[in-house]
Amino acid sequence: MVTLDSSNALIKADSLCVSIKNKSILKNLNFHVDTGEIYALLGGNGAGKSTTLKTLLGFNAPSSGSVTIEGKEVTQALNFVRGKTAYLPESATLYSHLTARENVNYFLSLADIKKTDDEVNQAFDRVALQADARDRHMQTYSKGMRQKTAIALAILREAPIFLLDEPTSGLDPVAIDEFNQLVRELASTGATILMVTHDVYGACQVANRIGLLRDGELVGEFAAAGNSRIDTEQVHAAFAQRGTA
Repeated sequence: MVTLDSSNALIKADSLCVSIKNKSILKNLNFHVDTGEIYALLGGNGAGKSTTLKTLLGFNAPSSGSVTIEGKEVTQALNFVRGKTAYLPESATLYSHLTARENVNYFLSLADIKKTDDEVNQAFDRVALQADARDRHMQTYSKGMRQKTAIALAILREAPIFLLDEPTSGLDPVAIDEFNQLVRELASTGATILMVTHDVYGACQVANRIGLLRDGELVGEFAAAGNSRIDTEQVHAAFAQRGTA
């Protein structure tokens, strides 16, 4: 297991335990994500991935241990944390009867954020959402295009932290490559990204580090060396050892 210094971590889980309805879900979970890093929390169904994200967003309270965003305990600074984070669920929650531009402007208005048309278009440009699609109703959009709209909204909110829940599930190979390129571009400009996924190959392609989650515990951690990708075969072998810790 790789162990790295967590003193400058933007996201940090420290001996985090979470129980729901008297059932232990997360068990002494420890990991951190640094500024500009892409960290993938990899695990199968029931591993505790979604519970981890919900705890980071303040929807679950730790039974013991802590989870912090920029050094602030999530449960004690919910407004601060939610202002700093952009959560992208597996299916982006946007209004199908509105256009991408209308969705973005509506959600920005709820947050009392004012952006010019040029700034909105710049965000759409950054996520490579086609110009002729921006004023079409979302009901005509593919999942990949909906994700791009949600990320453009996060960029306009100037959220430094992205929490991604199974972001490539249901995407075709071309859309996955486009999404991974966008995530890497976001990280290169200082965004901090935590993604949860069951996709070994996708995690190895995009992440700087991978934490392997099994039954609520971190059982392995893998890091990329320099500019190379994380070894897919090594991670897959560890992922496949479901019956061991």
